[in-house]
Amino acid sequence: MSYEHPLAYLLGVEGSALLRAFTGEHDREFVDARLAEIRALLADENLADGVEVTQLAPTDGYARWAADYDTGENAAFADEPYLAAILDALPPGRALDAACGTGRLTRLLSERGHRVVAVDSSPEMLRHAKADLTHVADLHKLPIEDGTQDVVLCGLALSHVPDLAPVIAEFARVLTPDGHLILSDVHPEQVQRGSIPSVRTTTGAPARVRTHHHRVGDYLRAFLAAGLTPVSCQEPIPEPATPPVVPGGGPWDLWPWSLNGLIPDALAAAARNVPAMLVWHCRRTAA
Repeated sequence: MSYEHPLAYLLGVEGSALLRAFTGEHDREFVDARLAEIRALLADENLADGVEVTQLAPTDGYARWAADYDTGENAAFADEPYLAAILDALPPGRALDAACGTGRLTRLLSERGHRVVAVDSSPEMLRHAKADLTHVADLHKLPIEDGTQDVVLCGLALSHVPDLAPVIAEFARVLTPDGHLILSDVHPEQVQRGSIPSVRTTTGAPARVRTHHHRVGDYLRAFLAAGLTPVSCQEPIPEPATPPVVPGGGPWDLWPWSLNGLIPDALAAAARNVPAMLVWHCRRTAA
């Protein structure tokens, strides 16, 4: 169980903005405005109550999310153009879509002529997947023979894994010599800022899918230990957007996005040039 308080989030963003001012990015007027805004936030009675939030295992969380996963904001996944560009440079072959979910990346592989095996730990997500060959499987123990896959693709899944090393090693095991590993995930900077899937439990209580903060260096160390050589690392930065103003910060289901409109200047300063995604392309080192 975790505890989410709207004021705590808002003060965290204000603090991040003030730290950037402290290192020379903003002037006294900006700092004075932030301090005044903090005083106003502390006095705002609409921000007085926090919420107890259940932490769900990924299989439980995605079982709850499966029916709506491909709707709303998720319909335009930010990683797909970057993954497609990497795949466009590779010849078709045997490909594994690891943690395939509803099969959105299976489609990218199939459209490029790959023979795809798709696996996911959630039977509910797999029911929505459009793939010829699917398996319910954990990323720590893939039902794939050694050295058989030319491409392993994994999107938006590894932030739910507590330790990257064993999963990356399993990906390397199934890759052919000179095979390609392509990964995407929410950038650790965004995870730290609350970009974590929200769902409701069967009783309607607030819940988050358990998510871990993996640094860029954690990925790099896992790659090198598994005999994988990084080819590219992309950290796409989103276009600045003006957050909507939601009176009182909105309901918990919209946190933290609905809170951002209460502090647009602090948010803009704290989020400036902060990447949204982390996209890796690695190649297995031939023995």
